[in-house]
Amino acid sequence: METSNLPAQAPARLDESRVTVRGTGVPVLEAGPSDAREAVMFVHGNPGSGEDWRALVEATGAFARAVAPDMPGFGRADKPHDFPYTTEGYADFLDALLSELGIDRVHLVLHDFGGPWGLEWAAQNPARVRSVTLVNTGAFIRYRWHVLARIWRTPLLGEVFQATATRPLFRLLTNRGQKRKLPRAFLDHMYDVNYTRPTRRAVLKLYRATSRPAEMGERQARALRPHDMPALVVWGAQDPYLGIELADAQQEAFPRARIVVLDESGHWPFADDPDHTAQAVVPFLRDQSTDKGEPR
Repeated sequence: METSNLPAQAPARLDESRVTVRGTGVPVLEAGPSDAREAVMFVHGNPGSGEDWRALVEATGAFARAVAPDMPGFGRADKPHDFPYTTEGYADFLDALLSELGIDRVHLVLHDFGGPWGLEWAAQNPARVRSVTLVNTGAFIRYRWHVLARIWRTPLLGEVFQATATRPLFRLLTNRGQKRKLPRAFLDHMYDVNYTRPTRRAVLKLYRATSRPAEMGERQARALRPHDMPALVVWGAQDPYLGIELADAQQEAFPRARIVVLDESGHWPFADDPDHTAQAVVPFLRDQSTDKGEPR
C-alpha cells in the first residue's frame, strides 16, 4: 500500500452556500480562493452528499479552490421529478454548475456513482480536466451490477425495498463487507439526510436508466485513454459493491494512474480510514494544482 505524508498547511475555512442552476437548488461546500478559475470538484455518489468530503475540502482549500456540491436528488439538494436522473443528465448538470461557479479548469475527485457522472463530463470536456482522483469508482469496465443495484432496477421489488429500508437494515447493509465499521454519526447522517424518500425515488430512476454499466464504462475509457490524464486511484479492498478488480482496470482509461489500495477499507474509505485516504489524495491534488492560492 502506498502512502504519502500529509501537507503541512492548516485546513482552510469552509464556507457553505446554495446555488441555483437551471431552476434546481444545490448546497455547495467550498474552501480556498473563491475567484480561482481552476478548482478541485468533489462529486459524491449514492447515497451521498457534499458533506462526505468535508475534511478533504478543508485540507485541499489550503492550496486550491475546493468545491463539493450535493447533486440533484441527493442530500439537501432539490429533487425535482422532471430532472434527468441519468449519467448524461448529471454530466450536463455538472457542466452547468461549473459555469455558474466560474470554474474553467477542473481536478475531479469522484466516488461511487459520482464516477460515471464525472467521467462522462470529462469525456466530453477533456481539455478542461487537469487531473482525476477516483475513490472506489471509475469507468465501470467489465462490470456487472451488485445485488442491491439489481434489486433497485427491478420494478415493484425496488419500490418495496426502498419503502421498507429501516434504519437498522440500512446500517446493516451499509456496513456489509466493512472490516472497519463505519462511524455511527456517518451512518445516521447518510440515512437521515442522504436517504430520504425523494432520494430513494431518484435512485430507482437513476439505476433503471443505466442498463449496461460495462458498455458505459468501456465507452468512457476509450474516450479518456488518448488524453492520458494524471490520475490517482484510491480503493478500499473490502468493497462489496465495486470490487478491487476495478482498481487496476482504471489504467485502461488512465494509463499513468497511480493505484493506492487500502487493505482494511470498504466502499467509503474517506469515512472508515480518513487519515490514509487524505495521505494519498491531498498530496496528489497539491502536486497537480497549477492555480495555487492562499486560503480565505
